[in-house]
Amino acid sequence: MAVAEIIGAAIGVLLLVVVAYLLVGGTLSAAETVATAQKDLTLLNEARLRTSITITDKEVQGTTLNISVTNTGDEIITDLPHMDVFSYDTTNGYIHYSYKSTDTGIPETWSVIRFEHDYIHAKELDPGAKLWIKANLPAGATPISVQVTTGNGVSAVSGI
Repeated sequence: MAVAEIIGAAIGVLLLVVVAYLLVGGTLSAAETVATAQKDLTLLNEARLRTSITITDKEVQGTTLNISVTNTGDEIITDLPHMDVFSYDTTNGYIHYSYKSTDTGIPETWSVIRFEHDYIHAKELDPGAKLWIKANLPAGATPISVQVTTGNGVSAVSGI
Protein backbone atom coordinates (compact mmCIF):
# COMPACT_ATOMS: atom_id res chain seq x y z
CA MET A 1 0.00 0.00 0.00
CA ALA A 2 2.91 2.36 0.70
CA VAL A 3 4.14 1.77 -2.84
CA ALA A 4 0.83 3.04 -4.26
CA GLU A 5 1.18 6.28 -2.31
CA ILE A 6 4.72 6.78 -3.60
CA ILE A 7 3.62 6.11 -7.20
CA GLY A 8 0.68 8.50 -6.79
CA ALA A 9 2.94 11.20 -5.39
CA ALA A 10 5.42 10.71 -8.26
CA ILE A 11 2.63 11.01 -10.83
CA GLY A 12 1.34 14.15 -9.04
CA VAL A 13 4.80 15.74 -9.10
CA LEU A 14 5.21 14.79 -12.77
CA LEU A 15 1.86 16.36 -13.64
CA LEU A 16 2.80 19.48 -11.68
CA VAL A 17 6.07 19.79 -13.64
CA VAL A 18 4.25 19.34 -16.97
CA VAL A 19 1.64 22.01 -16.09
CA ALA A 20 4.37 24.41 -14.94
CA TYR A 21 6.27 23.80 -18.19
CA LEU A 22 3.15 24.55 -20.26
CA LEU A 23 2.37 27.72 -18.28
CA VAL A 24 5.93 29.04 -18.54
CA GLY A 25 6.09 28.18 -22.25
CA GLY A 26 2.78 29.92 -22.91
CA THR A 27 3.85 33.00 -20.98
CA LEU A 28 7.16 33.23 -22.84
CA SER A 29 5.42 32.76 -26.19
CA ALA A 30 2.87 35.49 -25.40
CA ALA A 31 5.65 37.85 -24.28
CA GLU A 32 7.58 37.25 -27.50
CA THR A 33 4.45 37.90 -29.59
CA VAL A 34 3.78 41.19 -27.78
CA ALA A 35 7.41 42.30 -28.15
CA THR A 36 7.36 41.52 -31.89
CA ALA A 37 4.08 43.38 -32.37
CA GLN A 38 5.45 46.44 -30.56
CA LYS A 39 8.58 46.37 -32.70
CA ASP A 40 6.51 46.16 -35.90
CA LEU A 41 4.31 49.04 -34.77
CA THR A 42 7.37 51.16 -34.02
CA LEU A 43 8.77 50.46 -37.50
CA LEU A 44 5.45 51.41 -39.12
CA ASN A 45 5.33 54.68 -37.15
CA GLU A 46 8.91 55.51 -38.15
CA ALA A 47 8.07 54.84 -41.81
CA ARG A 48 5.01 57.10 -41.54
CA LEU A 49 7.15 59.90 -40.08
CA ARG A 50 9.59 59.65 -43.00
CA THR A 51 6.84 59.60 -45.65
CA SER A 52 5.73 62.80 -47.35
CA ILE A 53 4.03 63.37 -50.70
CA THR A 54 2.95 66.46 -52.63
CA ILE A 55 0.48 66.80 -55.48
CA THR A 56 2.44 68.96 -57.91
CA ASP A 57 0.35 68.97 -61.10
CA LYS A 58 -3.27 68.18 -61.88
CA GLU A 59 -5.47 68.61 -64.92
CA VAL A 60 -8.92 67.52 -66.03
CA GLN A 61 -9.13 66.30 -69.62
CA GLY A 62 -12.67 65.28 -70.49
CA THR A 63 -13.54 62.31 -68.30
CA THR A 64 -10.05 61.84 -66.86
CA LEU A 65 -8.14 63.53 -64.09
CA ASN A 66 -4.36 63.43 -64.41
CA ILE A 67 -2.43 63.93 -61.18
CA SER A 68 1.29 64.01 -60.49
CA VAL A 69 2.46 62.97 -57.04
CA THR A 70 6.01 63.76 -55.92
CA ASN A 71 7.65 61.86 -53.06
CA THR A 72 9.08 64.65 -50.89
CA GLY A 73 9.93 62.35 -47.96
CA ASP A 74 12.73 59.90 -47.24
CA GLU A 75 10.69 56.67 -47.46
CA ILE A 76 10.17 54.63 -50.65
CA ILE A 77 6.45 54.21 -51.43
CA THR A 78 6.11 50.66 -52.71
CA ASP A 79 2.52 49.66 -52.03
CA LEU A 80 0.75 51.41 -54.91
CA PRO A 81 -2.33 49.09 -54.94
CA HIS A 82 -3.11 50.25 -51.40
CA MET A 83 -2.81 53.94 -52.27
CA ASP A 84 -6.16 55.73 -52.22
CA VAL A 85 -7.24 58.49 -54.59
CA PHE A 86 -10.25 60.68 -53.79
CA SER A 87 -11.82 63.61 -55.56
CA TYR A 88 -14.48 66.01 -54.39
CA ASP A 89 -17.11 67.82 -56.39
CA THR A 90 -20.26 69.62 -55.32
CA THR A 91 -22.58 67.25 -57.23
CA ASN A 92 -21.27 63.82 -56.16
CA GLY A 93 -19.38 64.67 -52.96
CA TYR A 94 -16.32 62.54 -52.29
CA ILE A 95 -15.49 59.85 -54.84
CA HIS A 96 -13.07 57.01 -54.07
CA TYR A 97 -11.10 55.62 -57.01
CA SER A 98 -10.00 51.97 -57.00
CA TYR A 99 -6.55 50.94 -58.24
CA LYS A 100 -6.24 49.04 -61.52
CA SER A 101 -2.85 47.85 -62.76
CA THR A 102 -3.76 48.89 -66.33
CA ASP A 103 -6.05 51.64 -67.52
CA THR A 104 -9.45 50.06 -68.14
CA GLY A 105 -11.39 53.27 -68.67
CA ILE A 106 -13.91 52.17 -66.04
CA PRO A 107 -15.23 55.15 -64.05
CA GLU A 108 -13.98 55.56 -60.48
CA THR A 109 -10.71 53.70 -61.12
CA TRP A 110 -7.14 54.95 -61.26
CA SER A 111 -3.94 53.63 -62.80
CA VAL A 112 -0.32 54.63 -63.16
CA ILE A 113 0.55 56.52 -66.32
CA ARG A 114 4.31 56.78 -65.77
CA PHE A 115 7.13 57.46 -63.34
CA GLU A 116 9.62 60.31 -63.71
CA HIS A 117 13.14 60.21 -62.24
CA ASP A 118 12.63 56.53 -61.38
CA TYR A 119 16.23 55.39 -61.56
CA ILE A 120 16.76 53.17 -58.52
CA HIS A 121 13.65 51.08 -57.76
CA ALA A 122 11.60 50.48 -60.89
CA LYS A 123 7.83 50.98 -60.51
CA GLU A 124 8.22 52.35 -56.96
CA LEU A 125 7.97 55.96 -55.84
CA ASP A 126 11.47 56.78 -54.63
CA PRO A 127 12.28 60.01 -52.76
CA GLY A 128 12.35 62.82 -55.34
CA ALA A 129 10.56 60.76 -57.99
CA LYS A 130 7.26 61.76 -59.57
CA LEU A 131 4.29 59.49 -60.27
CA TRP A 132 1.63 60.36 -62.84
CA ILE A 133 -1.84 58.98 -62.05
CA LYS A 134 -4.85 58.81 -64.36
CA ALA A 135 -8.22 58.76 -62.58
CA ASN A 136 -11.32 57.96 -64.63
CA LEU A 137 -14.09 60.34 -63.57
CA PRO A 138 -17.72 59.27 -63.31
CA ALA A 139 -20.19 60.87 -65.72
CA GLY A 140 -20.92 64.49 -64.93
CA ALA A 141 -18.20 64.88 -62.29
CA THR A 142 -16.22 68.11 -62.19
CA PRO A 143 -13.79 67.76 -59.28
CA ILE A 144 -12.70 70.82 -57.33
CA SER A 145 -10.13 69.02 -55.14
CA VAL A 146 -8.15 65.80 -55.12
CA GLN A 147 -6.52 63.78 -52.32
CA VAL A 148 -3.94 61.00 -52.56
CA THR A 149 -3.28 58.82 -49.50
CA THR A 150 -0.42 56.33 -49.23
CA GLY A 151 -0.78 52.86 -47.77
CA ASN A 152 0.63 54.02 -44.43
CA GLY A 153 -1.85 56.87 -44.07
CA VAL A 154 0.11 59.90 -45.27
CA SER A 155 -1.92 62.11 -47.60
CA ALA A 156 -1.72 65.17 -49.81
CA VAL A 157 -4.67 67.36 -50.82
CA SER A 158 -4.82 69.92 -53.60
CA GLY A 159 -7.45 72.08 -55.25
CA ILE A 160 -7.95 71.81 -58.98
